[in-house]
Amino acid sequence: MNKDAKEELLRYAPIANAIAQTFGDNCEVVLHDLSTPQNSVIYTVNNHVTGRMVGQPINHIFTRVLLSKKFQNDVVANYQTQTDDGRRIKSTTALIRDKDGVAIGALCINFDYQSLLQFQDFLNNFTSLEDEPIKEEVELLGNVKEIANQLIQQIIGDYDVDTMDKSKKIEVVKFMDEKGVFLIKGAVEKVAESLQVSKVTIYSYLDQIRSDRAEA
Repeated sequence: MNKDAKEELLRYAPIANAIAQTFGDNCEVVLHDLSTPQNSVIYTVNNHVTGRMVGQPINHIFTRVLLSKKFQNDVVANYQTQTDDGRRIKSTTALIRDKDGVAIGALCINFDYQSLLQFQDFLNNFTSLEDEPIKEEVELLGNVKEIANQLIQQIIGDYDVDTMDKSKKIEVVKFMDEKGVFLIKGAVEKVAESLQVSKVTIYSYLDQIRSDRAEA
């Protein structure tokens, strides 16, 4: 973990506390360190809302943020996620950049509005949600593509590719698949190059991973 990045991101902890205190116990705020995607959560407030814990990995950064048509000015607001027990959560994510403009973190707000649905007429604007999650391959442009490539490199970066065996490479590919990396056009090629294997190998890993998942 980049110590300087973590320290810089933890400066946002008072902001996270302020947001949570303003909106109450139903409002969870999570800080992510994007330099460590596989254990990105470094701070939480009211984490009973979704159960996010320090040390857990990125969750919706690819599928609900970078791939969202609503991603503008480093923010995606008011998209829907769901807890394991079926509660609907209204979420907003903002990227955090360092002085050089590199995306180093994310601040995520998760609001449990389940108990408010009985007031739907009053809350129509408040509970507006984005479209269904992206299911087809999407081409990213500009700085969004740069951020996605950066995250892919960070996921692989903790490993010595020269010494990785097949099982470890499959483990990394599985993590990426679960996080929506391969919904990005060109991701297979990027990952294949980074893992020093062919595109065909990555596709075979994905076939094996998805077959195992379907049988589980």
